This record gives sequence, structure tokens and C-alpha cells, in this order.
Amino acid sequence: MDFEGSILNQINSPEDLKKLGTDDLVQLSRELRQFIIDVVSSNPGHFGASLGVVELTIALHYVFNTPNDRIIWDVGHQAYGHKILTGRRGVFHTNRKYKGISGFPKRSESEYDSFGTGHSSTSISAALGMAMASDLKGEERQTIAVIGDGSMTSGLAFEGLNNGGSKQTNLLVILNDNNIAIDPNVGALKEYLLDITTSKTYNKLKKDVWDLLGKLDGIGPGARSLVQKLENAIKSTIFKQSNLFESLGFRYFGPVDGHDVVYLTRILNDLKNIPGPKLLHCITVKGKGFTPAEKNQTLWHAPGIFDKVTGERISISTEESAAPRFQDVFGHTLVELAEKNPKIVGITPAMPTGCSLCIMMEKMPERAFDVGIAEQHAVTFSAGLAAEGMIPFCNIYSSFMQRAYDQVIHDVALQNLPVVFCLDRAGLVGDDGATHHGAFDISYMRAIPNLTICSPMNEEELRNMMFTAQLPGMGTWSIRYPRGNGSMINWRKPFTAITVGQARMLRQGDDLAILSLGPLGITASKAADKLGEEGISVAHYDMRFVKPLDGKTLARIGKKFKTIVTLEDGSIQGGFGSAVLEWLNDNGFTTRVIRLGIPDRFIEHGTQAELYRECGMDLEGICEIVRKTVSPRVIGNVI
Repeated sequence: MDFEGSILNQINSPEDLKKLGTDDLVQLSRELRQFIIDVVSSNPGHFGASLGVVELTIALHYVFNTPNDRIIWDVGHQAYGHKILTGRRGVFHTNRKYKGISGFPKRSESEYDSFGTGHSSTSISAALGMAMASDLKGEERQTIAVIGDGSMTSGLAFEGLNNGGSKQTNLLVILNDNNIAIDPNVGALKEYLLDITTSKTYNKLKKDVWDLLGKLDGIGPGARSLVQKLENAIKSTIFKQSNLFESLGFRYFGPVDGHDVVYLTRILNDLKNIPGPKLLHCITVKGKGFTPAEKNQTLWHAPGIFDKVTGERISISTEESAAPRFQDVFGHTLVELAEKNPKIVGITPAMPTGCSLCIMMEKMPERAFDVGIAEQHAVTFSAGLAAEGMIPFCNIYSSFMQRAYDQVIHDVALQNLPVVFCLDRAGLVGDDGATHHGAFDISYMRAIPNLTICSPMNEEELRNMMFTAQLPGMGTWSIRYPRGNGSMINWRKPFTAITVGQARMLRQGDDLAILSLGPLGITASKAADKLGEEGISVAHYDMRFVKPLDGKTLARIGKKFKTIVTLEDGSIQGGFGSAVLEWLNDNGFTTRVIRLGIPDRFIEHGTQAELYRECGMDLEGICEIVRKTVSPRVIGNVI
């Protein structure tokens, strides 16, 4: 679409938006949706969720006085339209790119981003806190939490609702109900919402109620209250149950058509004048306005590059892409193991496609469980299964596992239960940025007793670690692996049990030793080869286990080398390198240890290659630190 002279081209802030008549908002909705399609088709990002809230985004900024009024976008997948309307249209093409704008709301990026959101289900609690702060400070403002994309299934969302309903602060929760997160929603709440939104009897009576409301407008403001009470009575009669949200203390409005922008402005204006906690239930379609995205909402959550006219997805072929993704190796391997061991089950919190548990769900649906966006429940559910003799493989993204830390300690490790945590997206994940990097799992997991912590260098190692973890008497395991492709094309090899805590020496050397953990060992091997060509003799060890460490190997290394370089795709604060340092110190070695990993700061977004380079964990970064360390030898022109 040519946006020259368009309505969208005139919108540089919500103040510009407010100058429009409500009839212009329909055309603006079309233009904003097409703008998102145009940009995201060539600069990949989260696609379907933002298309689904175009009208809602426009209506919110049209009605409310942002940034004084606070809008908190749960998860942040929904916020592209919000960014475009709040002064970032001209830089939206840099979304998720290195040094560009973030793919999620970010307080330091814009005053319109009221609260940083990258993980799900935080919006209600944050909005309640902000609303209460306004009350305490005597400030007049509206606070709105927009929650959807499956986030309402999380316990944190209900904790916020439970607390919020007991307060009389001015809080509006908008439930963006599109019946899908990344994969289709699951659970009783989904069925409850579906009952409300699909009841023909209820929706016909609801339309009659709202028609009546229009006719009674002239009687006075009491008519609105009367009709709302009538509608609540209708709902209770039809469903033979009280409204869930009203039982938590929220006045419930809806469901309403989330794609009728003019109607949304009217109802939001009405809600502005109703005090106390309120919930507006909007029905939307994820991927609205782009037919392929409407038909396959999971695939088009974040589709990559695609043809904006035909919808054909465009694959970018690289040399590494011939090797499988680690997540797919996990998915296929779990099925192989489950076919041999009837005790094995799979669990994921709403990420069956993202972690490839969908492979097991298709072949063994009775033994694979998607529990919704509920990481704490996923871990304790796994503990319950393990307590009764099952062997749960609980697959959670590293960054999301942080949400269930207490459950890992109290419900699993303390009882030494045989739960296998498979932490996908461990390390630097790339374009999703700071909220999604799996930087901390080594540090927070290795403090827990009764836990084996390991990371495979390649796909074969991942298979063998999974095989070993399900053997009798193995206890609790944490297996971490990164986002993206591995390095082996022929990876389906017979299973071999691994000796727990045993490292592998991959290359002998005399000047310095590199101790790597996980797939960065591939880069370390290339660095050792390159340095060898320069005359630097580097030994390389794939340590494999953080806990327990291979003490025998470390003792030999400590005796031979004055300097060790540790390499990990995780935080160097308390991580693998710290574990090596502690072991050497505790055992009387004075070996110098140089740690390479994610530094003590939050790393922003960019490609994985760009971020590895920034952190000094790429091929040249490893070579450079070794060159500087090997002294007093002179290597070429580098000391």
C-alpha cells in the first residue's frame, strides 16, 4: 500500500489520532493493518497477535489520554500497532534488529510504554500497582491492562484479579480473547470463555439488551446501570453459574466485537466514567485481515519472511540449516525414548510447537500434556507424576523457567524426584532480546542440591543425555540447549549412556586450555584450529556437565596449564566458569581462569551472531582473548 497522503502518515502521536472523526478510524484500521503486514513481511517479528488488536489499539489511544493514562500490553506480542501510533512509525523497520527498537514494550524506549512486558500474565498485577500508586499520590489517570494471547491461563493473572477485585481503584482489564496463545489455548478457562462467546441464546439477548440501551439513553444515566444489571441476570440464567470475573470483584462487560473500532470507542468512553475494577471482554481474531494468518494462527504467530501478497513463506537457506534444530531433536528423541519406556511423559506450558513436544502430542496424545501458560503448575504437575513412578520430561524455555524456581527447589529437588527439565532457548536467543535470553539458568540451577546440570555440544550428545537422564536412579536433571540449528546432519545414532560428570578431551595442547560447555564448543574447536595455524597450542575440553564437575579432568588441567579459558552461553556471574573457579580454589590450584560468557548486564536484541560478537563469544572473540593471554610469546603482530 502507498501510504503517501494516507491517514496513517499523518499520525505521529495519539494527539494526532484524536483529531480524527470516528468514521476515519475504520480507514485508519485498514492502513495500520497493512503497514504491519508490509513491514513484518520483510523484517520478521510477532505477526498475528498485533494484527488481531489493530482496532482495539486505535480505540484505546483515541479514547484515553496516553501517556498520562497508562496502557500495559501483556506479553508484548500485541504492541506493534501501539508502537507505530506512538511516534515510532518511522523507525518501525528496525524492530527487533541490532541497535533498533525492541519487539516488546520497553520503558526506556518510549514514555508511552508504561511497563516492560516480554513474559506473559504480568499486566494485571503491574496495572493494579500503578493504579494504586496513582491513588496514593492523588493523581487522576486511567490504568488499562490488555491481556490476551493465552496469558489469562497463568496463575499470576488470577492473583492480580483476586487482589484487584478487592480494591476500589480505577482499573480496567481488557481481555483480548482470540482463543489462542502461540498454540491453541487449553484448559477449563478456555471452555468457559468459549461458552460465553458462542452461546446463540446469550448473544441474541445481548444484542437486544444493547439495542434497548440505545433507546433508553434519553432517560438518563441510570438506564445504563439498569441494563447492565439486566445483562448480568441474563448471563447467570443462561449459564446457570455466576460470572467468573464478577465473582472476583470485577464488573464484567461483554463480550464485544474487538474489530468494530467505532463501537469500541463508544464503550471505552462509557467505561472511563465507571469507577472501580472493570473487565471488558473483546472477541478478536489472531491474524485478522491477512487470510493465511487467520487460517493457520500458530504458524503465523511469528512466520519469518513472507510474500505480503500471496502469503508464501520465504525460507532463508544457510549452510547450517541442513542440520536439525535442537528442539526437533528433542521432540523426535522423546518419542523414541517413550516408545521404549512406558513411564515417560512430556509436559510443556503452552509451547508444544515452540519446543516440538507437538511431535509426541501427535503420536502419543495421552502421554503429552500442554498445561497452558503456567510454568509453576508445569513443574509441580511434573513432580506429582514423578512421585507416582512416571518420568516426566518437562520442557520449558530457559527464560520462562525462572518463573517456577521455587517449585523446582521445593517440589522436585528437595524430594529428589526423577524429573528431567529440558531447557530450550538456553543462552542468547537473538531478536526477542533481553526478556527472552536464557542467561541465568546455569547460575540459578547449580545452587540447588540433588540436581544434575548438563549441556550437549551437538545433537548426538543431546540424545544421549536424554537417554541417560531417564535411566533408573538418575534423580533430577536439567539439560540446556540453544535456539536454532545444531551441527550434525546424521544425528540419529543409537543411544549410549553417558557417565555422569565426565568431560571429553577434544584436542591436546600445551599453551592454554579452553573448557567449553554446550554448543559453543563447536566455535571453540574452530578457534583452537585457527590458533594452531598461528602457532598457539590450545587444548580443548567439552566439559558437558556443570554439576557434577569432572574433578579428575580439572585436576589434570590445573596441574598442566597456568591459564584456562572457560566458555559458556550463559551468565558468567555464578555460571559454569564460576563453578570451575570455585573447584580449583577449593582444591588448592592457583590456575588463572578467564571466563567468557554473557556479561553482567542485560543484552539487547539482534541476531545470535551479532550478540555473540558483542559478548566476545564468537570465533574472533575467542581467538583474540587467547592471543592476548598467551604471553610473553609474540604471535605475528599481536602480543
